[in-house]
Amino acid sequence: MVTLIDTVSSVKARPRHPEKARLPDTPVVRKPPWIRVKAPGARAFDATRQALREHRLNTVCEEAACPNIGECWDRRHATVMIMGEVCTRACAFCNVTTGKPSHLDPDEPARVAGAIAAIFVTYFFFG
Repeated sequence: MVTLIDTVSSVKARPRHPEKARLPDTPVVRKPPWIRVKAPGARAFDATRQALREHRLNTVCEEAACPNIGECWDRRHATVMIMGEVCTRACAFCNVTTGKPSHLDPDEPARVAGAIAAIFVTYFFFG
């Protein structure tokens, strides 16, 4: 006598992570609209990025992988890291590299001023 095994009804719709297998399967709920991040506007975002790149500056926005970078840079706001790309603080919530900074760049203050002027000019003269 041959016994048939029903393999179709015993298979779940999607495999679960082993640590979650013991938990009940809950449906995926849509995220509220306020939690979604808008894609950056191309013109203002690119102008801000270009000014920071041309002046060889590091920003907390990029180093910390901030999810709000598009919103801030679209408004031409950026938090510049002075004294290099290494932070001397060790905040638990931050993604910036911490440690002892390298030598100071004597031209950095002029580069920061130049980037601010470039961002200011593009904001007031080109919208």
